[in-house]
Amino acid sequence: MHFQKSNNIKLLLCSLISLNLFANEFTLKEDILSDTRQRSFDLTQKKANEDSAKLKKDWINPITYTYTNNLGEQYRNEKSVISINQPIFQSGGIYQAIKYADSTYNYSTLEIAQQRKNLIQTATNYLFLIKKTNLNMQKAELSVLNAKIDVNRKKEQVLNGFLDSSFLDNALLALNSSKHTLIDLKYQKQELINNFHNISSKKYTEFTLPTLKIFNEKEYMDNNIEIKKAKADITRKDNYAYVTTAKYLPSVNAFYTYTNNHFKDGYTTKDNAQSYGLTVSVPFDVRTFNDIESKKLDYLKSKLDLQNKITDEKTFFKSKLEKINMIEDRINITKEDLAVYDSILSIIYEEKEAQLKTQSDLDTLQNSQKIKALDLKVFEIEKQIELLSVYAKLH
Repeated sequence: MHFQKSNNIKLLLCSLISLNLFANEFTLKEDILSDTRQRSFDLTQKKANEDSAKLKKDWINPITYTYTNNLGEQYRNEKSVISINQPIFQSGGIYQAIKYADSTYNYSTLEIAQQRKNLIQTATNYLFLIKKTNLNMQKAELSVLNAKIDVNRKKEQVLNGFLDSSFLDNALLALNSSKHTLIDLKYQKQELINNFHNISSKKYTEFTLPTLKIFNEKEYMDNNIEIKKAKADITRKDNYAYVTTAKYLPSVNAFYTYTNNHFKDGYTTKDNAQSYGLTVSVPFDVRTFNDIESKKLDYLKSKLDLQNKITDEKTFFKSKLEKINMIEDRINITKEDLAVYDSILSIIYEEKEAQLKTQSDLDTLQNSQKIKALDLKVFEIEKQIELLSVYAKLH
């Protein structure tokens, strides 16, 4: 019966498509990040914008102005020269250079978005871990209560000669271990809070945990930021390969020079002159083939990287789904255990009323049932953590 139920749950998980994953972003947005971290990302994005704009204009040569003041003994004069040497045709290189700038911007924007999303995921993960630690602390406190009850029970049995003192020693060791576990958990919680505040300037208690749900593989692959980055990288390297090739193809430049002489000492030579025209350049470089081939290989490698990335992401999604299925199996087992506790507790309660069991027997079993109920909540948190790692890869 259990295996049939487990298989049904797995099939249900595989078939679920939830738009809630995108709707439940709640504070998984930027407000979880501190102001300084948000500004850092904003400045990085602005820099990417400026770098892209500069890259688009890289094919435009600067206008040069030269001023000369000759102080020689034979003659003295001042001269101003304005010169322009601008490519107007580069065998398609100008168009590809602009496309390369756009594709570089797209890649950089995706990379910044990924870094931002990863940091948001890290902060949110701390919130989940804090919640999980709180639940484990509650479990530890219940374990301490049960250990104290067991110590009292063993102490009474040893004093009455029913047990050897070694049983009391073991009970004391178990109590001591439970107390140390609780202390460790308190430290872990504070460490998680400190780590969270490294990222966020708000108190962790100001945030509400999301409820993320599973979705299908196609939805994951279509919105995967790693795959989108790999595709953007292909486009970028394709454009750059063409830009590199165009460097070694014929180009046409328009030039213009204007000279203004400011003569002194009585010279009457013409004050200014100008020249303009076109030049055709055909570069010859022994490194041409190697440079072009290197960029082509880089482009071909990026296409292979995409295929590898698709395989990696499919495996990642499959592994996460299997992990979630495993957690679901644990949840089902725990629910079955809780049902058993319910039936036993009803019997223990009746026996206590009949004075066949003590209050400590009832308290121990009730505490154990509460621990199992907390286990359910811990498993739910673990499932959300797994889903969060998937969500962080969506764009």
